[in-house]
Amino acid sequence: MQVILLDKVGKLGALGDVVKVKDGYARNYLIPQGHAKRATEANLAEFGQRRAELERQQAEKLAAAQALGTKLEGLMVQIARKAGMDGRLFGSVSNIDVADALAAQGFQIERAAIRMPDGHLKAIGDTRIDIVLHADVVVPITVSVLGE
Repeated sequence: MQVILLDKVGKLGALGDVVKVKDGYARNYLIPQGHAKRATEANLAEFGQRRAELERQQAEKLAAAQALGTKLEGLMVQIARKAGMDGRLFGSVSNIDVADALAAQGFQIERAAIRMPDGHLKAIGDTRIDIVLHADVVVPITVSVLGE
């Protein structure tokens, strides 16, 4: 299916690109989330008229993400969990726990934006994770898991 991107989508394209994607990806994700429209003649004409407005909105989102990124950069989040004698946790620390800890510090971050490269944290110690605020803004933070 041919779609017009209304936003920058990582690994797919930028605003205004006409790309071919699988039908399910377009119908189930891109179009409902507002990231794309079908590439019809009417939609292409409408996009041409709205392009300046969409570029301005995208620039505002990027500026807001960069401002939040500068506040988050170098941040350390501490999470306390019960652990055994060998330093392994009873359970794990997930992106939901990190989002809750960030909310306690005053940062409202969606849990889907928290990327844990090695999966959930299952041991005591410091781990670097990434927070994706925008397709162009990825901020590393440190999560320190403490044993109780």
